[in-house]
Amino acid sequence: MTSTTLTETESVSLEDATARVVAVAREHAADVDASARFPSEAVAELGASGLFGLTVAQAHGGMGATPGEFAVTMSAIAEACGSTAMVFLMHCCAAAVIEAAPGDEWADTLRVMASGESLGTLAFSEKGSRSHFWAPVSTATTKAGMVTVAAEKSWVTSAEHAQVYVVSSGSVSGDAGAVDLYVVAGGTAGFEVSGGFSGLGLRGNDSAPMQVASTLPDSARLGDVAAGFGLMMSAVLPWFALGNAAVSVGLARAASSAATAHASAAKLEHVGQSLSNLPTIRAQLSKMGIAVALHTAYIQDVAQRMTAPDDETLLHIIGVKASANEMALTVTETAMRVCGGAAFSKHLPIERSFRDARAGAVMAPTADMIYELYGLAITGQPLF
Repeated sequence: MTSTTLTETESVSLEDATARVVAVAREHAADVDASARFPSEAVAELGASGLFGLTVAQAHGGMGATPGEFAVTMSAIAEACGSTAMVFLMHCCAAAVIEAAPGDEWADTLRVMASGESLGTLAFSEKGSRSHFWAPVSTATTKAGMVTVAAEKSWVTSAEHAQVYVVSSGSVSGDAGAVDLYVVAGGTAGFEVSGGFSGLGLRGNDSAPMQVASTLPDSARLGDVAAGFGLMMSAVLPWFALGNAAVSVGLARAASSAATAHASAAKLEHVGQSLSNLPTIRAQLSKMGIAVALHTAYIQDVAQRMTAPDDETLLHIIGVKASANEMALTVTETAMRVCGGAAFSKHLPIERSFRDARAGAVMAPTADMIYELYGLAITGQPLF
């Protein structure tokens, strides 16, 4: 994937770049969903627009966007196409954890990712530990400067499409609960898709299982031995939780806007009124709009906390994901009910948002898992 990037065309603003991607994503969203195909057109535009480097520091060829700008961008893309937004989110998370690793040996990888030439993703989730993404049951052994990783990854977004994968495994240290992270290039021997994907929603993100049976140089490890858990918590979790919440808000906003437009235009000809003339309909539209506005503000509050962390920042980071996920479930269901048969029969894009929104609450860490972590935190108990 090669293209002109924002760093080469400085006149293109973040807003313009986002608008370009949103336009392409929206154009192809229905077909991506119906065909369950990877959103290649929108992903190509993400690279061409410079947004692959959205959160990457300018020193590494990126845009150096703030968490708040990241959230706004992610939400806008999700409003157009949930699958595109999720692919983009995982790319940003991969870039974030690579950039967080100590030293400068990954600078070239980051520049290639930021330039739009390489799509990144995470390969963390495993069947054996399910929503506990931080606790891989996979193993790794080391000998003569080489590491052999054996893992069964259950959900890898952009499987087969990414060029850069951040893969977790049990640490070569052998310590219980210790994790190592490795940067693995697509096409590496022993690293391949081992199944297909056909989901209820986010049908274009190609989140497939992958088999890892690869031998890598020690230099492929991010950070020191057993540093993976810390990198997951400090670099992956904040960006993923914030971005996932923003995706939920984007999906909810799409459903709310479509429902409002439909209710305002659809006629009850026998009484000469629109659906929006019914007080019950207006009440539901109001509830949806308020819910989206509240969570938009909550996300920006959390984004600001990420720029100036304190003791409660992690609590709000995990809380905003669970809250936004639940909100999206409620808003998209309400939009379906408000629009009735027009939504159910797919005459409106609402049912796609309804299906896509279901993924957020079950995406690790699941909403239920987050409530458990949140409860442990506010009662002064250890989270892990």
